[in-house]
Amino acid sequence: MSSTDLDYPQQLFDYKDGFLVSKTMFTACELGIFDLLHDVGEPLSAAAIASHLCTNVDGTDRLLSACVGLKLLKAEMKNMEAYYSNTDVSAVYLVKSSPKSLYHMMMYYSNTMYTCWQFLPQAVREGRSQYERAFGVSSKDIFEALYRSEEEMVTFMHHMDSIWNICGKDVIQAFDLSEFHTVCDLGGCSGALAKQFLSTYHGSTVTIMDLPKVVQTAKKHFITDNDPKIAFLQGDFFNDVIPEADLFIMARIIHDWVEEKCLQLLKKIYQSCRPGGALLLIEVLLNEDRSGPLTSQLYSLNMLVQTEGKERMPSEYSKLLTESGFRDVQVKATGKIYDAILGRK
Repeated sequence: MSSTDLDYPQQLFDYKDGFLVSKTMFTACELGIFDLLHDVGEPLSAAAIASHLCTNVDGTDRLLSACVGLKLLKAEMKNMEAYYSNTDVSAVYLVKSSPKSLYHMMMYYSNTMYTCWQFLPQAVREGRSQYERAFGVSSKDIFEALYRSEEEMVTFMHHMDSIWNICGKDVIQAFDLSEFHTVCDLGGCSGALAKQFLSTYHGSTVTIMDLPKVVQTAKKHFITDNDPKIAFLQGDFFNDVIPEADLFIMARIIHDWVEEKCLQLLKKIYQSCRPGGALLLIEVLLNEDRSGPLTSQLYSLNMLVQTEGKERMPSEYSKLLTESGFRDVQVKATGKIYDAILGRK
Protein backbone atom coordinates (compact mmCIF):
# COMPACT_ATOMS: atom_id res chain seq x y z
CA MET A 1 0.00 0.00 0.00
CA SER A 2 1.37 3.40 -0.96
CA SER A 3 1.83 6.26 1.49
CA THR A 4 -0.82 8.17 -0.48
CA ASP A 5 -3.38 5.46 0.35
CA LEU A 6 -2.57 5.83 4.04
CA ASP A 7 -2.64 9.63 3.90
CA TYR A 8 -6.06 9.65 2.21
CA PRO A 9 -7.95 6.31 2.30
CA GLN A 10 -10.13 6.80 -0.80
CA GLN A 11 -11.00 3.08 -0.79
CA LEU A 12 -12.62 3.34 2.62
CA PHE A 13 -14.46 6.52 1.74
CA ASP A 14 -15.88 4.79 -1.34
CA TYR A 15 -16.94 1.77 0.69
CA LYS A 16 -18.71 3.78 3.39
CA ASP A 17 -20.78 5.54 0.74
CA GLY A 18 -21.88 2.28 -0.90
CA PHE A 19 -25.32 2.20 0.69
CA LEU A 20 -25.85 5.88 -0.18
CA VAL A 21 -25.29 5.02 -3.84
CA SER A 22 -27.63 2.03 -3.86
CA LYS A 23 -30.42 3.78 -1.94
CA THR A 24 -30.23 6.75 -4.30
CA MET A 25 -30.80 4.43 -7.27
CA PHE A 26 -33.55 2.51 -5.46
CA THR A 27 -35.35 5.74 -4.57
CA ALA A 28 -35.24 7.07 -8.12
CA CYS A 29 -36.75 3.76 -9.29
CA GLU A 30 -39.42 3.73 -6.59
CA LEU A 31 -40.50 7.31 -7.31
CA GLY A 32 -40.76 6.54 -11.03
CA ILE A 33 -38.23 9.09 -12.28
CA PHE A 34 -36.85 6.88 -15.06
CA ASP A 35 -40.36 5.83 -16.11
CA LEU A 36 -41.56 9.43 -16.28
CA LEU A 37 -38.65 10.57 -18.43
CA HIS A 38 -39.18 7.58 -20.71
CA ASP A 39 -42.91 8.25 -21.07
CA VAL A 40 -42.54 11.99 -21.67
CA GLY A 41 -39.77 11.46 -24.21
CA GLU A 42 -38.05 14.78 -23.64
CA PRO A 43 -35.81 16.33 -20.94
CA LEU A 44 -37.61 17.79 -17.95
CA SER A 45 -36.62 20.26 -15.24
CA ALA A 46 -36.56 19.33 -11.57
CA ALA A 47 -39.67 21.44 -11.01
CA ALA A 48 -41.55 19.66 -13.81
CA ILE A 49 -40.51 16.23 -12.53
CA ALA A 50 -41.52 17.16 -8.98
CA SER A 51 -44.89 18.37 -10.27
CA HIS A 52 -45.52 15.11 -12.13
CA LEU A 53 -44.48 12.96 -9.16
CA CYS A 54 -45.96 15.15 -6.39
CA THR A 55 -42.59 15.41 -4.65
CA ASN A 56 -40.72 18.31 -3.06
CA VAL A 57 -38.87 20.39 -5.66
CA ASP A 58 -35.68 20.84 -3.63
CA GLY A 59 -35.54 17.16 -2.62
CA THR A 60 -36.21 16.10 -6.20
CA ASP A 61 -33.50 18.41 -7.51
CA ARG A 62 -30.94 16.90 -5.12
CA LEU A 63 -31.93 13.34 -6.07
CA LEU A 64 -31.71 14.14 -9.78
CA SER A 65 -28.30 15.74 -9.33
CA ALA A 66 -27.03 12.64 -7.50
CA CYS A 67 -28.37 10.44 -10.31
CA VAL A 68 -26.38 12.52 -12.79
CA GLY A 69 -23.27 11.95 -10.70
CA LEU A 70 -24.02 8.21 -10.79
CA LYS A 71 -24.43 8.41 -14.58
CA LEU A 72 -28.03 7.24 -14.32
CA LEU A 73 -29.31 10.54 -15.73
CA LYS A 74 -27.99 13.20 -18.09
CA ALA A 75 -28.34 16.93 -17.42
CA GLU A 76 -28.57 19.61 -20.11
CA MET A 77 -28.39 23.26 -19.07
CA LYS A 78 -30.94 25.68 -20.56
CA ASN A 79 -31.10 29.27 -19.32
CA MET A 80 -29.21 28.33 -16.15
CA GLU A 81 -31.64 25.48 -15.39
CA ALA A 82 -30.91 21.75 -15.63
CA TYR A 83 -33.12 19.52 -17.77
CA TYR A 84 -32.85 15.81 -17.11
CA SER A 85 -33.11 12.70 -19.32
CA ASN A 86 -32.29 9.00 -19.01
CA THR A 87 -28.92 7.55 -19.93
CA ASP A 88 -28.84 4.54 -22.25
CA VAL A 89 -28.27 2.18 -19.30
CA SER A 90 -31.22 3.58 -17.35
CA ALA A 91 -33.48 3.46 -20.40
CA VAL A 92 -32.73 -0.25 -20.87
CA TYR A 93 -32.50 -1.49 -17.28
CA LEU A 94 -34.32 0.91 -14.94
CA VAL A 95 -37.45 1.79 -16.91
CA LYS A 96 -40.15 -0.50 -15.58
CA SER A 97 -41.66 -1.30 -18.99
CA SER A 98 -38.34 -2.24 -20.64
CA PRO A 99 -38.00 -5.93 -21.65
CA LYS A 100 -34.68 -6.00 -19.76
CA SER A 101 -35.89 -4.01 -16.78
CA LEU A 102 -34.24 -4.54 -13.39
CA TYR A 103 -36.84 -2.37 -11.67
CA HIS A 104 -38.30 -5.22 -9.61
CA MET A 105 -34.84 -6.37 -8.60
CA MET A 106 -34.15 -2.87 -7.29
CA MET A 107 -37.42 -2.90 -5.35
CA TYR A 108 -36.63 -6.29 -3.81
CA TYR A 109 -33.19 -5.07 -2.77
CA SER A 110 -34.60 -1.83 -1.39
CA ASN A 111 -37.60 -3.19 0.50
CA THR A 112 -36.35 -6.60 1.63
CA MET A 113 -32.58 -6.94 1.52
CA TYR A 114 -31.84 -3.39 2.64
CA THR A 115 -34.10 -3.89 5.64
CA CYS A 116 -32.49 -7.21 6.58
CA TRP A 117 -28.96 -5.90 6.25
CA GLN A 118 -29.53 -3.40 9.01
CA PHE A 119 -29.29 -6.47 11.26
CA LEU A 120 -26.04 -7.85 9.81
CA PRO A 121 -24.15 -7.43 13.13
CA GLN A 122 -26.76 -9.55 14.89
CA ALA A 123 -26.63 -12.13 12.10
CA VAL A 124 -22.86 -12.47 12.51
CA ARG A 125 -23.12 -12.67 16.29
CA GLU A 126 -25.90 -15.26 16.24
CA GLY A 127 -25.22 -17.07 12.97
CA ARG A 128 -28.85 -17.04 11.88
CA SER A 129 -31.42 -15.32 9.66
CA GLN A 130 -32.70 -11.92 10.72
CA TYR A 131 -36.15 -12.09 9.14
CA GLU A 132 -37.76 -12.32 12.56
CA ARG A 133 -36.22 -9.02 13.62
CA ALA A 134 -36.72 -7.33 10.27
CA PHE A 135 -40.27 -8.39 9.51
CA GLY A 136 -41.67 -10.17 12.55
CA VAL A 137 -41.60 -13.52 10.72
CA SER A 138 -40.08 -16.63 12.25
CA SER A 139 -36.70 -17.53 10.75
CA LYS A 140 -38.04 -21.07 10.30
CA ASP A 141 -40.50 -19.73 7.72
CA ILE A 142 -37.99 -18.30 5.24
CA PHE A 143 -40.23 -18.49 2.22
CA GLU A 144 -43.27 -17.27 4.11
CA ALA A 145 -41.13 -14.20 4.77
CA LEU A 146 -40.35 -13.84 1.07
CA TYR A 147 -44.01 -14.20 0.24
CA ARG A 148 -45.61 -12.04 2.94
CA SER A 149 -48.14 -10.77 0.41
CA GLU A 150 -49.05 -11.43 -3.20
CA GLU A 151 -47.53 -8.08 -4.15
CA GLU A 152 -44.19 -9.01 -2.59
CA MET A 153 -44.33 -12.44 -4.20
CA VAL A 154 -44.86 -10.87 -7.62
CA THR A 155 -41.94 -8.49 -6.98
CA PHE A 156 -39.67 -11.39 -6.01
CA MET A 157 -40.73 -13.40 -9.08
CA HIS A 158 -40.10 -10.41 -11.36
CA HIS A 159 -36.71 -10.08 -9.66
CA MET A 160 -35.86 -13.69 -10.52
CA ASP A 161 -37.16 -13.24 -14.07
CA SER A 162 -34.90 -10.24 -14.61
CA ILE A 163 -31.87 -12.28 -13.53
CA TRP A 164 -32.54 -15.05 -16.05
CA ASN A 165 -33.44 -12.63 -18.83
CA ILE A 166 -29.86 -11.37 -18.56
CA CYS A 167 -27.85 -14.37 -17.33
CA GLY A 168 -30.03 -17.37 -18.25
CA LYS A 169 -28.61 -18.01 -21.71
CA ASP A 170 -25.05 -18.17 -20.38
CA VAL A 171 -25.75 -20.77 -17.70
CA ILE A 172 -27.99 -22.87 -19.96
CA GLN A 173 -25.33 -22.97 -22.66
CA ALA A 174 -22.41 -23.60 -20.29
CA PHE A 175 -22.80 -27.32 -21.13
CA ASP A 176 -24.26 -29.12 -24.13
CA LEU A 177 -27.61 -30.31 -22.77
CA SER A 178 -29.14 -31.33 -26.08
CA GLU A 179 -29.24 -35.02 -25.09
CA PHE A 180 -31.80 -34.33 -22.36
CA HIS A 181 -35.40 -34.12 -23.55
CA THR A 182 -37.46 -34.37 -20.35
CA VAL A 183 -36.47 -31.60 -17.97
CA CYS A 184 -37.66 -30.72 -14.47
CA ASP A 185 -36.90 -27.23 -13.15
CA LEU A 186 -37.21 -27.43 -9.36
CA GLY A 187 -38.13 -24.06 -7.85
CA GLY A 188 -38.47 -22.65 -11.36
CA CYS A 189 -40.76 -19.82 -10.26
CA SER A 190 -42.52 -18.22 -13.26
CA GLY A 191 -40.61 -20.13 -15.92
CA ALA A 192 -38.11 -17.53 -17.18
CA LEU A 193 -35.20 -19.97 -17.08
CA ALA A 194 -37.33 -22.73 -18.62
CA LYS A 195 -38.03 -20.44 -21.56
CA GLN A 196 -34.31 -19.76 -21.93
CA PHE A 197 -33.71 -23.52 -21.98
CA LEU A 198 -36.36 -24.15 -24.63
CA SER A 199 -35.07 -21.32 -26.80
CA THR A 200 -31.77 -23.24 -27.01
CA TYR A 201 -32.99 -26.86 -26.93
CA HIS A 202 -36.15 -26.91 -29.02
CA GLY A 203 -36.78 -30.65 -28.74
CA SER A 204 -37.23 -30.71 -24.97
CA THR A 205 -40.11 -30.20 -22.55
CA VAL A 206 -39.84 -28.64 -19.10
CA THR A 207 -41.91 -29.27 -15.97
CA ILE A 208 -41.62 -26.49 -13.38
CA MET A 209 -42.18 -27.74 -9.83
CA ASP A 210 -42.74 -25.07 -7.19
CA LEU A 211 -44.85 -24.31 -4.14
CA PRO A 212 -48.60 -24.09 -4.80
CA LYS A 213 -48.80 -20.36 -4.08
CA VAL A 214 -45.88 -19.72 -6.47
CA VAL A 215 -47.47 -21.73 -9.28
CA GLN A 216 -50.81 -20.02 -8.75
CA THR A 217 -49.19 -16.58 -8.81
CA ALA A 218 -47.17 -17.48 -11.92
CA LYS A 219 -50.31 -18.48 -13.77
CA LYS A 220 -52.12 -15.33 -12.64
CA HIS A 221 -49.43 -12.75 -13.35
CA PHE A 222 -46.76 -14.21 -15.64
CA ILE A 223 -48.14 -16.81 -18.04
CA THR A 224 -49.42 -15.05 -21.16
CA ASP A 225 -49.54 -18.04 -23.48
CA ASN A 226 -50.06 -21.77 -23.17
CA ASP A 227 -46.72 -23.19 -24.25
CA PRO A 228 -47.25 -26.95 -24.69
CA LYS A 229 -43.58 -27.52 -23.85
CA ILE A 230 -43.89 -26.02 -20.34
CA ALA A 231 -45.98 -27.60 -17.57
CA PHE A 232 -46.41 -26.48 -13.96
CA LEU A 233 -46.54 -28.88 -11.02
CA GLN A 234 -47.55 -27.73 -7.55
CA GLY A 235 -45.53 -29.30 -4.77
CA ASP A 236 -42.94 -29.09 -2.03
CA PHE A 237 -39.88 -30.91 -3.36
CA PHE A 238 -38.76 -31.79 0.17
CA ASN A 239 -42.01 -33.53 1.06
CA ASP A 240 -43.78 -34.41 -2.20
CA VAL A 241 -42.90 -36.83 -4.99
CA ILE A 242 -40.42 -35.44 -7.51
CA PRO A 243 -41.31 -36.53 -11.08
CA GLU A 244 -38.82 -38.52 -13.15
CA ALA A 245 -36.74 -36.56 -15.64
CA ASP A 246 -33.63 -36.78 -17.81
CA LEU A 247 -32.32 -33.47 -16.51
CA PHE A 248 -33.05 -31.59 -13.32
CA ILE A 249 -32.32 -27.89 -13.02
CA MET A 250 -31.92 -26.15 -9.68
CA ALA A 251 -31.16 -22.45 -10.05
CA ARG A 252 -30.34 -20.56 -6.87
CA ILE A 253 -31.98 -23.25 -4.71
CA ILE A 254 -29.23 -25.27 -3.01
CA HIS A 255 -27.62 -22.14 -1.57
CA ASP A 256 -30.71 -21.67 0.63
CA TRP A 257 -29.99 -24.69 2.82
CA VAL A 258 -27.52 -26.23 5.25
CA GLU A 259 -25.59 -29.30 4.09
CA GLU A 260 -27.93 -31.80 5.75
CA LYS A 261 -30.95 -30.47 3.86
CA CYS A 262 -28.94 -30.16 0.65
CA LEU A 263 -27.99 -33.83 0.81
CA GLN A 264 -31.54 -34.85 1.66
CA LEU A 265 -32.85 -33.06 -1.42
CA LEU A 266 -30.02 -34.04 -3.77
CA LYS A 267 -30.36 -37.74 -2.89
CA LYS A 268 -34.08 -37.50 -3.55
CA ILE A 269 -33.40 -35.93 -6.95
CA TYR A 270 -30.87 -38.66 -7.72
CA GLN A 271 -33.56 -41.29 -7.20
CA SER A 272 -35.90 -39.50 -9.64
CA CYS A 273 -33.17 -38.90 -12.22
CA ARG A 274 -33.26 -41.43 -15.05
CA PRO A 275 -30.09 -43.46 -15.80
CA GLY A 276 -27.79 -41.38 -17.97
CA GLY A 277 -29.51 -38.22 -16.75
CA ALA A 278 -28.01 -35.24 -14.97
CA LEU A 279 -28.51 -32.43 -12.50
CA LEU A 280 -27.61 -28.83 -13.38
CA LEU A 281 -26.97 -26.49 -10.46
CA ILE A 282 -26.80 -22.76 -11.11
CA GLU A 283 -25.17 -20.77 -8.33
CA VAL A 284 -22.64 -18.04 -7.63
CA LEU A 285 -19.28 -19.56 -6.73
CA LEU A 286 -16.61 -18.62 -4.23
CA ASN A 287 -12.95 -18.96 -5.10
CA GLU A 288 -11.22 -21.91 -3.48
CA ASP A 289 -8.57 -19.63 -1.95
CA ARG A 290 -11.29 -17.35 -0.44
CA SER A 291 -9.99 -14.39 -2.46
CA GLY A 292 -13.36 -13.56 -4.01
CA PRO A 293 -15.27 -12.81 -6.09
CA LEU A 294 -16.50 -9.96 -3.93
CA THR A 295 -20.06 -10.28 -5.26
CA SER A 296 -20.16 -13.94 -4.21
CA GLN A 297 -18.77 -13.11 -0.78
CA LEU A 298 -21.40 -10.42 -0.27
CA TYR A 299 -24.12 -12.80 -1.47
CA SER A 300 -22.94 -15.33 1.09
CA LEU A 301 -23.37 -12.73 3.82
CA ASN A 302 -26.83 -12.09 2.43
CA MET A 303 -27.67 -15.78 2.75
CA LEU A 304 -26.68 -15.53 6.42
CA VAL A 305 -28.97 -12.56 6.92
CA GLN A 306 -31.94 -13.98 5.00
CA THR A 307 -31.79 -17.80 5.06
CA GLU A 308 -30.04 -20.74 6.68
CA GLY A 309 -27.81 -21.30 3.63
CA LYS A 310 -24.60 -19.92 2.15
CA GLU A 311 -22.67 -19.57 -1.09
CA ARG A 312 -20.09 -22.30 -1.73
CA MET A 313 -16.87 -23.14 -3.52
CA PRO A 314 -16.84 -25.51 -6.52
CA SER A 315 -15.27 -28.22 -4.37
CA GLU A 316 -18.15 -27.97 -1.90
CA TYR A 317 -20.77 -28.41 -4.61
CA SER A 318 -18.80 -31.28 -6.11
CA LYS A 319 -18.70 -32.97 -2.70
CA LEU A 320 -22.45 -32.55 -2.21
CA LEU A 321 -23.21 -34.01 -5.64
CA THR A 322 -20.77 -36.88 -5.24
CA GLU A 323 -22.14 -37.82 -1.81
CA SER A 324 -25.63 -37.82 -3.34
CA GLY A 325 -24.61 -40.35 -5.99
CA PHE A 326 -23.81 -38.11 -8.96
CA ARG A 327 -20.54 -38.55 -10.86
CA ASP A 328 -18.39 -36.80 -13.47
CA VAL A 329 -19.09 -33.46 -11.82
CA GLN A 330 -18.05 -30.49 -13.97
CA VAL A 331 -17.96 -26.79 -13.17
CA LYS A 332 -18.16 -24.04 -15.79
CA ALA A 333 -17.63 -20.35 -15.10
CA THR A 334 -19.65 -18.04 -17.32
CA GLY A 335 -17.78 -14.81 -16.63
CA LYS A 336 -20.95 -13.30 -15.17
CA ILE A 337 -22.53 -13.57 -11.72
CA TYR A 338 -23.90 -17.10 -12.05
CA ASP A 339 -21.99 -20.27 -12.90
CA ALA A 340 -23.00 -23.85 -13.69
CA ILE A 341 -22.27 -27.22 -12.07
CA LEU A 342 -23.30 -30.46 -13.81
CA GLY A 343 -23.40 -33.90 -12.23
CA ARG A 344 -24.39 -37.09 -14.09
CA LYS A 345 -26.11 -40.28 -13.00
